[in-house]
Amino acid sequence: MLIDPQNPFFRPLWVRILCVLLPLLWAGVEFRNDAPFWGVLFGAAGVYLFVALFIQRKSDD
Repeated sequence: MLIDPQNPFFRPLWVRILCVLLPLLWAGVEFRNDAPFWGVLFGAAGVYLFVALFIQRKSDD
């Protein structure tokens, strides 16, 4: 994995949401500016972060 979802930095929910939303929003900016390569790159980063931080992450017990 490229990031460690168990790192204490990612414990707060707002940090995880922000880490997913920012690349997805930037992908929208890139698509709007006719830069599909960068849009796909940032979109893929946002999807990867969503999977790592919300689906594969183990819950804090």
